[in-house]
Amino acid sequence: MERICEPELMDEPLQAQAYAAADFSSGDRAVLERIDAVLGPRGVGEGEGLSVVDLGCGPGNITFLLAGRWPEADVLGIDGSAAMLAIAERRRLADPDAHRHVRFRRLVLPSPRLAGPCTAVVSNSLLHHLHDPGVFWGAVKQLAGPDTCLYVRDLRRPATAAELEALVARHAGAAQAVLRRDYAHSLRAAFTCAEVSEQLAAAGLEGLQVREVDDRYLEIHGPIPPGRLAP
Repeated sequence: MERICEPELMDEPLQAQAYAAADFSSGDRAVLERIDAVLGPRGVGEGEGLSVVDLGCGPGNITFLLAGRWPEADVLGIDGSAAMLAIAERRRLADPDAHRHVRFRRLVLPSPRLAGPCTAVVSNSLLHHLHDPGVFWGAVKQLAGPDTCLYVRDLRRPATAAELEALVARHAGAAQAVLRRDYAHSLRAAFTCAEVSEQLAAAGLEGLQVREVDDRYLEIHGPIPPGRLAP
């Protein structure tokens, strides 16, 4: 099993180098622990019978940890930001080939595909990349079965510009300038808990829980209500 590292959707060489040198391991493992808790009894053991789709962006950090945590599970990892943007562009342009204009990174560890609805859909730091969150929630429903669990974590946008600047200074003050700039941009593109709750209601997913996690993250979790979008 090999972790494939690839900076996502980056144009600046300095940004790519900064991310390659950064250590996100502690945050990644915290996300894995929360996914484990959300799955509850189903996450016990080697993962026999589990099928998990990771829609998180990036080089497959969470997918890699999921496959190591449950070696007997079917784990499918997708660069969700690129995939969902491709879907949105294809719908907007009514062009079945529009996805060719968007980078679509696919990482599969260890199974080539999932058969049937999955046990869990997980994502880390994805929502703030998407210009059409409705596309994301629609894709989640299409992956879900009657007993599928969801866990999503992402940045939470501060209420004011002053709070945003203070948050950047507090958490990224020691980082390289290019990372501070990227972090600030990501925070501005992120959603509040109220906005996420509105998205879930519009998608028919009101049963999911939305909560604040420390001073910069939010998380959405719980069983996905049954139902799929029409083709």
